[in-house]
Amino acid sequence: MNRLIERVMRIKQAVAFEVRRFLVLWRYQRPALSFTVWWRLVLKRVLDVAGAVALLALLSPVMALIALLVKRDSRGPAFFVQERLGRFGRPFCMYKFRTMRLDAEAQTGPVWAILVHDPRVTRLGRVLRSTHLDELPQLLNVVAGQMSLVGPRPERACFVGPLAHALPAYEQRLWVKPGMTGLAQVHYRYDQTLADVKRKLRFDLLYVKRMCLALDAKILAWTVLVVVTGRGLKSRCG
Repeated sequence: MNRLIERVMRIKQAVAFEVRRFLVLWRYQRPALSFTVWWRLVLKRVLDVAGAVALLALLSPVMALIALLVKRDSRGPAFFVQERLGRFGRPFCMYKFRTMRLDAEAQTGPVWAILVHDPRVTRLGRVLRSTHLDELPQLLNVVAGQMSLVGPRPERACFVGPLAHALPAYEQRLWVKPGMTGLAQVHYRYDQTLADVKRKLRFDLLYVKRMCLALDAKILAWTVLVVVTGRGLKSRCG
């Protein structure tokens, strides 16, 4: 009986999520503001730099403390540097606070994130991931022009090839700069299966089509809400 109730509750949650996802996708099908794409990108870049510099100045004491705690929590550097693909597939080095042990992929090779009980994640790493504080060093990527505050999350080259082969429209998400947060990130969980990627891709492609400053502002507000309240941390991507 208990199993039946649990199954019904899971189905109910899945249906509720699909309804919310449909409403979001439908809401942003309307055309973007009547600025040319060029002007939207210029304004986006100006606001990216201003926002990233302001956040770095404000959060630098917090980032210094996190770096110290990471060094004390486990062996290895405070920062984790990994190659990702940016706009038009250009590779760049993305920065994060290290949340895993040094030999995390020594035996498995590149793998998608494990949502629960990942033995590779350090004690402090679990806290940093749940609060998304591990992403703060990417503000440096934003200042450098490799990333934006808002956009599709940057993916590793080893995953992009197979995903682009399985999902022909996947490479369209590379038409804009990747972001620290995005429409898919505030509405869906970490990638675990191809089905997850396919669902998130609809949000990413919608963002590429609908990209404007008003939508960026909403996504940033949603991101702050998720980080502060914890709402959706188990069901969304990071």
